[in-house]
Order: sequence, then structure tokens, then C-alpha cells
Amino acid sequence: MTDAPVLEMRRIRKTFPGVVALDDVDFELRRGEVHILLGENGAGKSTLMKILSGAYQKSAGQIILDGIETEIKNPRHAQTLGISIIYQELNLIPHLSAGDNIFLGCEPSRMPGLIDQRAIFQSATQALGSLGLTIDPRRPVKDLRLAEQQMTEVAKALSLNARILIMDEPTAALTEHETAELFATVRRLKEKSVSIVYISHRIEELFEIGDRVTVLRDGRSIGTYKVRDISKAELIRLMVNRELTEQFPKEREPSGEEVLRVEGLCTDSLKDISFSLHKGEVLGIAGLLGAGRTELARAIFGLDKIESGAIYIKGTPRKINSPRRAINFGIGFLTEDRKSQGLVPLLSVKENVCLPSLDKFSKWGVVNAGEEERATGRYVKDLRIKTPSLDQKVLFLSGGNQQKVVLSKWLCSQAEIFVFDEPTRGIDVGAKAEIYQLMNRLTASGVAIIMISSELPEVLGMSDRILVMRGGRITGEFSASEATQESVLQCALEQ
Repeated sequence: MTDAPVLEMRRIRKTFPGVVALDDVDFELRRGEVHILLGENGAGKSTLMKILSGAYQKSAGQIILDGIETEIKNPRHAQTLGISIIYQELNLIPHLSAGDNIFLGCEPSRMPGLIDQRAIFQSATQALGSLGLTIDPRRPVKDLRLAEQQMTEVAKALSLNARILIMDEPTAALTEHETAELFATVRRLKEKSVSIVYISHRIEELFEIGDRVTVLRDGRSIGTYKVRDISKAELIRLMVNRELTEQFPKEREPSGEEVLRVEGLCTDSLKDISFSLHKGEVLGIAGLLGAGRTELARAIFGLDKIESGAIYIKGTPRKINSPRRAINFGIGFLTEDRKSQGLVPLLSVKENVCLPSLDKFSKWGVVNAGEEERATGRYVKDLRIKTPSLDQKVLFLSGGNQQKVVLSKWLCSQAEIFVFDEPTRGIDVGAKAEIYQLMNRLTASGVAIIMISSELPEVLGMSDRILVMRGGRITGEFSASEATQESVLQCALEQ
């Protein structure tokens, strides 16, 4: 890393209707450094980087590249300037292959108008291999797991030979092994003098690969610090402007009557799953990527076909063959991928929150808009959702606020059984604490929660019991008092 700045962003301001997203923000990036951009959801991190990558136009301020003031007109222009971005929400075309996605818009050709597919797949194999992956580049992206899709996005950005690479939550869906491979790639890029802007809510990652860190709060820059000179506690205080005294503020409730029982459940990917869930309980589900955790959640919610076995709700056998029936039986499902499965991005906050509960707000087919407004307003206030209005399209909210809208949707439906699949993925530390407190309030009111998480400390910190899955089976069960990271991991890894 050299002290020469490759990029300076001075007094950047960005306004949307009714919202000042960025207010005189300064940011500097040096050649060959990993500069961490840190802040709560809605602090302005992604907005600042969308301006740099040409997706947004700044309202005011200067962008200086290699000492020359530059107006970045659009994403294509940014790419020609050597700026590439990996977005937090995946930006791939599902029905195209991984290779076609990696080289979309810059396909090699044998002659004008004739794409060289062999060259695409050879180059894609090399690009994915450099990340330690063996994904077949001929596979359609829609058939890849979320983590594999994320790594395809990484390979796509790296294929452009960027000199400034922006990574917005690149490890959110990755396993520890995949994250380690990505970090190795980051270090190789540093050695080649590539400058990296790295956005992450996992503060531990900052200390592993970061050189400097800039903290944003409420659209303003709070300060820039050398990573080696600042502590985790100080960074959290700068981000949220308050002390977070406990990472996992679990309040244990005595478990009540059984509200859900699964017996001998089998699907295409699940084998003989049996467990129970009780009122006021958080049942954590741990396991490695591909263990069957999400598939279990989808089966309970009626998304995947159940081949055999039974589901009992409050002691009564129930046939759940669609999400609507699951909702009618009091089940809510916070999906792993909020963008494509949890929200309708072009609908408003109010419409998304009330969508599963329209029966509550309508009579004779006519929706009571006033009731919708009052209910949504209550959840926006309680969950501190940052939105200029209830009519704002959720597409324009930050990732963390989108997650809170999904939570509000199921709170509004008055579900008694919540299935949370990666509830804090892509969420900052302040918002995580709010979600943990919400879980405490839910269990105190008698709601039962199944929580699936790839973050083992989260599972250990917030669960009353823990199930471990491997290969579509439950391979272990632990109480909160007896579970350790070592015992859970051993159970997840043993053949």
C-alpha cells in the first residue's frame, strides 16, 4: 500500500425525495489498500458506493481519480475507469449459465457477432478456480446455491481487471472456507496494487483484512482510522452513537406447551426429520452449507413437497402443502434471500407489510386503507424502519430496513410460529441487537421461533435448544447449557 490516493470523494451529497441520504461525506482510497466502510443500515455506505460505481448521480461534491476531477456518468463509464462493484444483493441473470454471467457484455468472439462459448467456459473455469471453486460454469445460475451465486458475482467483478474494487457484503452468504478463499484473493489483489473498498457488518473481518476504516452515521462521515489503532468497542460506539453492552441479550423464558411437532419428515433432500417446538422457545438449527436447514424451513412452510411424515400444530395433524395454508395455521417464514423471496420490491412498505394479512384489512373485497396505514405505522415505529413514508417502494430501502419490513410482515400476520432463516444476514450490529430484543419480546409473549443461522455464536447465544443437521438429517441435539462451538461443529462435520 502507498500513501498516494487513487480516489478522493469530497463533500459528497445525495438527496432522494424527502430524504438526505449523504450529507457532505468525505472518503479517500489509497493504492493497494483495503479500506473498510462501516456503518449501520441506512448510514449511506451503499449509496456512496453506487455514486462511485455510476449507478447514482451525486447531488453535489467532487470525485477525483488519480488527481483528476471526474464525472462518472453511468456503470459502463465506471468500468472503463477501472471501477467494479459487487453488490450486496446479487445482480445475476438466473437463466444464463455462470460463465455467461461472468462475461456478460464482454463476451469473447471468434468473429463479429459470433460468441466463443468454449473461450467463455475456459475463462470462467479459471476465474472460479482462482477463488478455490469447482462450480461448473455451464450450470444455470438459478440452479446454484446462494453462496455459489455470490462467488460467481465475485468472479464476474474480478474478470473486469478493476483497479478499484468495491465489495458490498461479499461474505454474507459464504461459509468459513469460502470466506477464507475470498480473503486470500483480496490479499493477492492488494499485492497487485488493486484498491478495495470493503463493506461488511462482520466487524471481525475488518481486523483480518482491513488497513483503514471510515465510519458513516446517518449519512455523514464520522471519521477515518487505521484499523490497528482502534478497538471493536470503539467502532461500535462510533457507528451507533450508543453503547451495546451485550452481544446476545438472550432472555430465557420457561418453555410452554408444544406448538409444533414434526415426525418422520421426508422430502427430496430431507430424511426422517423429527423434532418438537414449544411455546416461548427459540430452537436453533446449525449445520454447514447444504446440510438441509433451508430445505427444512421450506417444507414446514409448504414450499417443498413432503413425501412422507407428519406435521402437528398444537397436537393436531395438519397438511401443509402451500404457504397460504402455513400462514392460516399461524406460521411465518423469514426467508434467507429477502430480495427474491421475502419482498415484492416494487410495492410500498405498507403493501409489503400487509400482504399476508389482507383478509384482516378487507371486507367484501374492499381494503381498508386507514387500517393498513395504522398497522404499518406501528411496526415502522416499533422496529425503527428508516423510510421517508409508508408509500416508499421497498426497493429503495437499505438492506437492513428491508429485513425489518419482512419481519413486520409476519408480525402483522400475528404468526405464532416463526421460522427465521438467517435473520441477521447483512444486518449491522445495532440492528442485530434490535432483532435479538424483538425475539425476546416474541418469546415472552408466547411465540415459538425456529432460528437457522450460519453464525454459530448467534445460534449458541440466542437458542434454548440446538439441533444440528448434516446431509438432510438431524445428527445431534443440545440444550443451551451443554452446547459449545466445538461440540456443535463436531456434530456438523462427522461422517
